[in-house]
Amino acid sequence: MSTSHQTTPARPGPPTGRSPLPAPNPAPPRWRLWILPIGIALALVFLLHPGSKAAPTRKLTYTGFVNEVTANKVSTATITSTGSVTGTLHGGAAYTSQIPTALGDNGLSPLLRAHKVQVTGTIPSTSSLLSVLSFLLPLVLIVGVFVWIGRKSRKQLGGGLGGIMGIGKSKAKVYDEERPTTRFSDIAGYEGSKAEVMEVVDFLKHPGRYAAAGAVGPKGVLMVGPPGTGKTHLARAVAGEAGVPFFALSGSSFVEMFVGVGASRVRDLFADARKRSPSIIFIDEIDAIGGRRGPGGFGSNDEREQTLNQLLSDMDGFEPGAAVVVMAATNRAEILDTALLRPGRFDRTVEIPLPNQRERTAILAIHSKTKKLGPHVDLDAVSRGTPGFSGADLANLVNEAAINAVRARRTVISASDFDAARDRLLIGRRDASNALLPEEKHAVAVHEAGHALVALLSDHADPVAKVTILPRGAALGVTEQLPISERHLYPESYLTDTLAVRLGGRAAEILVLGEPSTGASNDLAGATDLATRMVREWGFSTEVGPIGYGPAGPSRDNPFAGRPYAEETQRAIDTEVARLLREAEVQATQLLREHLDTLGRVIDLLLERETVDGSDLAAVAGMSERAGPTRAVVPQAAAMAPVDPQPKAEAGPGSHTAAAGPRGTPRRFLP
Repeated sequence: MSTSHQTTPARPGPPTGRSPLPAPNPAPPRWRLWILPIGIALALVFLLHPGSKAAPTRKLTYTGFVNEVTANKVSTATITSTGSVTGTLHGGAAYTSQIPTALGDNGLSPLLRAHKVQVTGTIPSTSSLLSVLSFLLPLVLIVGVFVWIGRKSRKQLGGGLGGIMGIGKSKAKVYDEERPTTRFSDIAGYEGSKAEVMEVVDFLKHPGRYAAAGAVGPKGVLMVGPPGTGKTHLARAVAGEAGVPFFALSGSSFVEMFVGVGASRVRDLFADARKRSPSIIFIDEIDAIGGRRGPGGFGSNDEREQTLNQLLSDMDGFEPGAAVVVMAATNRAEILDTALLRPGRFDRTVEIPLPNQRERTAILAIHSKTKKLGPHVDLDAVSRGTPGFSGADLANLVNEAAINAVRARRTVISASDFDAARDRLLIGRRDASNALLPEEKHAVAVHEAGHALVALLSDHADPVAKVTILPRGAALGVTEQLPISERHLYPESYLTDTLAVRLGGRAAEILVLGEPSTGASNDLAGATDLATRMVREWGFSTEVGPIGYGPAGPSRDNPFAGRPYAEETQRAIDTEVARLLREAEVQATQLLREHLDTLGRVIDLLLERETVDGSDLAAVAGMSERAGPTRAVVPQAAAMAPVDPQPKAEAGPGSHTAAAGPRGTPRRFLP
């Protein structure tokens, strides 16, 4: 015996290897939509329908009303505060009248009492219809709002919890059939980082290959690197390459003003990811919820801490066989909670550093694909002159060069456009209105000539790329140095010569002008910071010894910390810092005094040209330019931004910049 039954046609299933998607809830019958309007209409009919037909009412003028009272025909009278009179006549007929406002009830009350009329006074009330509407209107509005929210939620969430109940739903954007177009081939450099991330993607696409060798894939991958290095861009490439659902959201999207919402969204996110496993969850800026707990962290009973606790629980409590990998990105890995970084949660950390010279060339080539470059533009020369630039910096550099070409009414980007773009990004906009007085221009030339000449005469200093006395931004003058090669370690001799170059401008002012000026304020601040770190952190002092005390004062780990050493140690550090700065000033002064004629020629050349290349400067000084990157495209390095330039009202003769360690922090030196 067989039975037949009718079934609802099934939705097309997902690709093979994935769990089927839940079917949407069926739409409610149309007759349900009429229940609320019909109920309201019946209530109105019931409340407003009269029980019996009322007798006709006579309208009386005030004179007619008085005549009826005088004739003893009025039985009752109801007077309101507005002067209206209603009642019944002898015989049961109803009447209505109006007392003129000017008359009031003068003489009316004694007349009514004399003719034995039953008088009552009432306050006028609204009609029964208005009373019912005032009661029902708020109710109708509330019900309508909930119905609207429910319909909207059904459309957006596919029949899930609607309205306010949907506040704990995950806000992750799911990339499944429609994936981003970014691929790993669109990312230049970072071959090691891409290999580690590709391993995760390959594990999710071919889990059997790893299971055969007994290998277990990572549960979490944390991408760490400075801002602008392309962590989110790499995640987009993962979404484009992966053949699995990809859930992408920001760490801040978990936190709301309602308590428990963040933890609810974490649970909902992982529940969705498990249903569609194998899958990838990407959390950008995870430090928004993954900060260290306890003293110096978020504190107890905090919404973000509850969200972090839920995240820790879900990452370490995956269902058996649920292939879900969590990827996250941050540039503040030092503040993440240690429980989040342990094996079993984020058990793989991918470092994404600043690109090297070869990688910068490839990145520039990618960003220049849609640009028209002139025949003399050498991207390899541009990359050699951009140490310390991130991928975002390089994209901005190419865009600024294109904007500079548009200003010149050209569509082809030339080498000079890259040069101008570099100056615009690192130093500031050229301000033609900020003209210097003749004596100020001479003082700036003396100051910058001192920096440049000390750099030329120092054996371990970086070569000079360009010197200018044209005001840019808050700097009245700039000396730019370009390193011969990208350094990873900085010897003491290099740092000592850097201090001398810092103080070369002040030494030139004292020798030529007879007194220093406020133009050396930025140089002194940068030199003091560098000397302090040489003594306190790097052990370049025989008096203090090879001890690294670390930075003094509050830190991100402990905002309430003070100096990690005694006052006597601080006094010794201050003494050694002052010694290093005095020795650097003596070194700079001695070099300039021995070459006063050369200093004068450099000053005259700066006053004549206002901007001098490193090769021209070396020719004037009678020296051969040290081997280094060419000046064909861009002359300065990425770390050459003016050192905390003073406001224009306080700026002195000039501001010096250096390629490596201008703020006392050599790049890639510290772990």
